[in-house]
Amino acid sequence: MSTDDITSEQAYVSALYDRLDGLRRRTTSRLRTVLRHSESLPRARFERDAASADCAATLARITAAENGLCFGRLDFDGGERRYVGRMGIFDEDADYEPLLIDWRTPAARPFYVATGAARLGVRRRRHITTRRREVTGLDDDVFELAVREPSATELVGEPALFATLNAARTGRMSDIVETIQAEQDRIIRSDHRGILVVQGGPGTGKTAVALHRAAYLLYTHRDRLARSGVLVVGPHPTFLRYIENVLPSLGETSVVSATVEALYPGARAQRPEEPALAELKGRAVLADVLAAAVRDRQRLPGGQTLEIHTEERLLLLERSTCVRARALARESGELHNQARTLFVRAVIEALARQVADGYAAETITAQVLEADPEALDLLAPAGFGGTSLLDDDDLAQLRRELRADPAVRAALDELWPVLSPEQLVAELYADPGTLASAAPELTAAERRLLHRPLAEDGTDPDDAWLRALRDATAGAAASPGPGDDGGVGTSEGSDQDGSADGDGDGDGDGDAARTGGGPRPAGGWTAADIPLLDEAAELLGEDDRAARAAALRDRLARVAYAQGVLDIISRDVEDDPEIMMATDLIDAARLADRHEDADLRTIAERALADRTWTFGHVVVDEAQELSEMAWRMVMRRCPTRSMTIVGDIAQTGDPAGTTSWERVLAPYTASGPRPRQESLTVNYRTPAEIMAVAADVLATLRPPQQPPRSVRALGLDPWRLRVTEDELGPVLARTVLAELERLSAGQLAVLVPAGRLAELTAAVRAAVPATETGGGARLSAPVVVLGIREAKGLEFDTVLVVDPDRVLAESPRGAHDLYVALSRATRSLGVLHTGEVPAMLDRLSPAGPPADVPPAAPRSTEGRASTSPTASRAAGT
Repeated sequence: MSTDDITSEQAYVSALYDRLDGLRRRTTSRLRTVLRHSESLPRARFERDAASADCAATLARITAAENGLCFGRLDFDGGERRYVGRMGIFDEDADYEPLLIDWRTPAARPFYVATGAARLGVRRRRHITTRRREVTGLDDDVFELAVREPSATELVGEPALFATLNAARTGRMSDIVETIQAEQDRIIRSDHRGILVVQGGPGTGKTAVALHRAAYLLYTHRDRLARSGVLVVGPHPTFLRYIENVLPSLGETSVVSATVEALYPGARAQRPEEPALAELKGRAVLADVLAAAVRDRQRLPGGQTLEIHTEERLLLLERSTCVRARALARESGELHNQARTLFVRAVIEALARQVADGYAAETITAQVLEADPEALDLLAPAGFGGTSLLDDDDLAQLRRELRADPAVRAALDELWPVLSPEQLVAELYADPGTLASAAPELTAAERRLLHRPLAEDGTDPDDAWLRALRDATAGAAASPGPGDDGGVGTSEGSDQDGSADGDGDGDGDGDAARTGGGPRPAGGWTAADIPLLDEAAELLGEDDRAARAAALRDRLARVAYAQGVLDIISRDVEDDPEIMMATDLIDAARLADRHEDADLRTIAERALADRTWTFGHVVVDEAQELSEMAWRMVMRRCPTRSMTIVGDIAQTGDPAGTTSWERVLAPYTASGPRPRQESLTVNYRTPAEIMAVAADVLATLRPPQQPPRSVRALGLDPWRLRVTEDELGPVLARTVLAELERLSAGQLAVLVPAGRLAELTAAVRAAVPATETGGGARLSAPVVVLGIREAKGLEFDTVLVVDPDRVLAESPRGAHDLYVALSRATRSLGVLHTGEVPAMLDRLSPAGPPADVPPAAPRSTEGRASTSPTASRAAGT
């Protein structure tokens, strides 16, 4: 490329940066102006906050666009020229003529998909390489005017692509906006409606495509998606840290990234699950088991009557009364904890009538005995005919007393308890009888597998979270506000005495059922338990009285403070009727409302704190790992079914994971459009030499899969080294040191069986103290030691796989895990084994690590490791 071309492009790029700087100055100035305003009215505060958020988002996009602002140019047959970049920039003085078009616009699409066979009117495509704000290189694709057959191996922007592929890894995924290929672009721009499944082998760019699709959809449908957000579900926290910079680098911030477990606030997976138990807990039938467990907790008295011994009297609760109350509650369609209000109301009403009739009988009997004892024998057969001596106020007071009575509350808790998801699931696991009743479709052996006793500190349902609720609701009940009699009511309203119809004073039988508290199984929760807790929460519903009580206390405190302010203002002028006082214009309640704090949390913060939040679009990465129960959990977060699902069923390692997209998604598309499926077939990560070894493992898996085609061949044969068991640790440490010497830049990963993670990490750390390991591993470290599951979705320059026999034996899907491990490397692969090498790894060179391995290229290096047919190139044209 000639110097004149670079000079010309530099002038244009510099002008774009001048425009960007001007936009930054104007936006910063506007933000300062907005933040200087102190608004008192709620609507004005909302508008101020919205304006400041808009300015902040614009500044974030400007910052994200700073690096690589302009990366391409299109020259069309008619002389039109378009510059393509990370954001749109327009000329305000020329009717907003586009100076730079955003890569997500339809006008930019030819940059990614034009070929010699389908030029789309493009004469030349130019890739512009910059470093900071300086143009450092140009590469042109000049398309022939003659039509030719398309090539399956044709790549877009080959020099820039191979420079990226050959660069050393940093532990963070970068965006691919400058090197998106045609098959990737088609998926990125696909319609947002419905479920899109992207099946692709290792290194095909599934994750990058999914993230760039999220950015594209946010750009194209911003008004809809910015309010509800986009959810990205990843397989593990290390993966989420690996990808966390991609969307911000594209200027998108309204995205929530989470593992499946993190979608359920408050509970944390504390230990790994046994494979057989993980498979069992992942089955969809567990949803039916939980539903049955909930119904089993809606009980009836064992006999015809239930005796309730209060301090003042003996109450007889008839079974028929409970049958009617339970039917009423169930037929309401409310969830368990809300339906309990109806059950309690009906039972309390029956007990109140019983007590009222008792009062009447006692009073009339006493009067008759006093007037004419012989008349009592005549009166007894007729009874008292429903005679009541209590008026409505008396009955309301009686209902309150019954609700507060410990014996009555204990009976109600036994018949229809308020349950937290944790309590339901933990107590289901802990009681073999409950399991047998709720899960007849499971075998006795499967029920024994599910059985787990309660943790010693989790046997008492009256846990810390429950006591905190009681304190909150009791405090609220003691501080009535205007128009409030102190009852922290339910959604069912109040009866004539002003107390809640269902659970009354809030300090009793309606103790909150919320996520994150209550009993737990011995050993704590596992990742396989979290979808079951979420399912339980859907069946139970949440009792929000604690939150409402806290909100009431906060408001009453604000009103009291506001009243104090008004009193101080009015004190000195209250004797002069000619002076208008503050209290003539506003009362304490309205003054308090004006100063109510706005919710300034981001969408991500609000969404992760709210289990019921629904998203406008959901991306699921490594989706093959999700169990049927996990899919139910994810689908609840996206009722519109606008989803991008990416994965590879050949890499399924979780025993509860899927081997068929059609089967696992069928329950969610039976009444709507079928999922669309796209395939990614080109492997950009794994060199051909390594992929050949991985393909031998792939050939042993079912269902059969076609390996992706690698675009690079580096000439480095993957190797194996046999050592004795005693030698494994020391040899591994020496091998790591040797491989680090060969890596002038980049990262090395040691992938080991889960059962040997601690042992082999210690061996490597003895040689390299800075080694990182486990789910909290810092991926920027030069060496990481990971289990195979923790390496899913990641890539490293050099990979050492240790003890493949143990990897194969640790899981029913051990071969899938080995396939994952072998395909993580971007440059070189070695395998250390203690026994005979598995037959599927025969292709590995038995000579051990090579004496000399060419170093990885630094990130700024340009060039290519191999070539493939593409459009003709002409320098300087």
